[in-house]
Amino acid sequence: QVQLVESGGGSAQAGGSLRLSCRASKHSYSSFCMGYFRQAPGKEREGLVVMDSDGSAKYAASVEGRFTISQDKSKNTLILQMDSLKPEDTAMYYCAADQCLVGRVVPGNLLTYLGYWGSGTQVTVS
Repeated sequence: QVQLVESGGGSAQAGGSLRLSCRASKHSYSSFCMGYFRQAPGKEREGLVVMDSDGSAKYAASVEGRFTISQDKSKNTLILQMDSLKPEDTAMYYCAADQCLVGRVVPGNLLTYLGYWGSGTQVTVS
């Protein structure tokens, strides 16, 4: 079992920035992926970004160029920097993680392959 603890989020004006963090509990997986997805009211969940086990990042078109993911491996922490925020970015944001094969997980299938989820944090952009 892997526990994911999220922090960050909150409110911002359009064009502003917010940062999310997700800390994973200790685990024994040698190949481990982490990412974020979001869900807005009345909409389906949307995979946003995946940090692959080799450190490469893949972004959904809706956030590429505005969101940046990084990792502090010493702290098992994933960081999502969100810039140039838009009102349509308003949603509950969730961290996700799981063991993975390099190159297998992309934002479009994140929900299928990453089975550990955080409890979510609200992001509101006005």
